[in-house]
Formats: sequence, C-alpha cells, structure tokens
Amino acid sequence: MALYEHVYMVRQDVSAQQVEALTDQFKKVVAGLGGTIEKTEYWGVKSLAYRIKKNRKAHFSLFNINAPHAAIAEMERQMGLSEDVLRFMTIRVDALEEGPSAMMRKREDDGERGERRGPRGDRGDRGDRPMGERRPRREEGAMPQGGF
Repeated sequence: MALYEHVYMVRQDVSAQQVEALTDQFKKVVAGLGGTIEKTEYWGVKSLAYRIKKNRKAHFSLFNINAPHAAIAEMERQMGLSEDVLRFMTIRVDALEEGPSAMMRKREDDGERGERRGPRGDRGDRGDRPMGERRPRREEGAMPQGGF
C-alpha cells in the first residue's frame, strides 16, 4: 500500500465538533476500503491568504494515511461533494513523518522564541538623545544639496 499526507480545510463557521465528525467519516471511508489512518492532527482555525468561497478563515486538519489508491480516490470524491470542505490536497510520500508535523512544532517553538530574543545587536547605540527630539528641519525654500 502507498503512504499519503492529506490536508483538508473546512469552512470557519463549522464547529470543531463538526470537523471531528467529518474526520471520523473520512476515517471510516479509508478503513472500509482497506486502508489505515496512522495519524490525525487538528491544526485549528487559520487565516487564508485569499478568500475561498467567501471564507477568510478555515479549520485545517492533517491525515497520515497508509491505503490503496482506491481508498484515497473515494475519500477525495466524498470531500468534493461536501459543502463544508473548501479545499483538500493529497501528496504521496516515501515515508510518514514521525512525531508532530511542522505546523504543530511551530506552535511549540513560538513559546520558546520569546526567551531567546535579546537586545538587537545589529542596531547601533542611539546616543543620549531624549525621546521626541528630532533633527532640525530644513528652512523653507532652501534647496537640498546636489539636487532639485
């Protein structure tokens, strides 16, 4: 059997419980045709880069699947019929990723990032200027050096 990674997006106005129900429905389809879903991840509601069917946000979910092509084709057919599913993408892979996906690792790394940040070394010292002090302005009517 072949290995696949499958991501699908569901409309934002659908509840998380309804997304779980869709996930269970698609799991049953794959299992009924001789495949297994090795891992599922719910990534939450995320903003879309552009509107899809008048939606600006969507629920994202990931499946790692070990199944024959017929099971994937039937699952994709049912996703295409569902009005709640905005988009889906299935990619055949050589090996399934162990542990959390990159999207889940990103969430974990966000918490550590604040601790790693320090003062910006690439900025020079701003000197002793008090807040709000600015450089003197040009006088009106004066021409800048070397130009118009």
